[in-house]
Amino acid sequence: MADKEEKNEENVDGKFYVDAQCIDCDLCRETAPNNFQRSDDEGYSYVYKQPENDEEVEQCREAMEGCPVEAIGDDGDE
Repeated sequence: MADKEEKNEENVDGKFYVDAQCIDCDLCRETAPNNFQRSDDEGYSYVYKQPENDEEVEQCREAMEGCPVEAIGDDGDE
């Protein structure tokens, strides 16, 4: 399970985030390309834009559920 205390620093504030467990597998960026990007310098993903509609929320949830190391979190904040 993702840890709020270990969020990657590039995450924008909001409901979804990626933490330090990320292994840069690309699943989240493929599943929700409007919301996740890669930090090329560090080699991990982060949330660069919080979802703005139901479709993006669903894509972020799908990415979170599919993450092989459970590095994507949903802290419940809107």
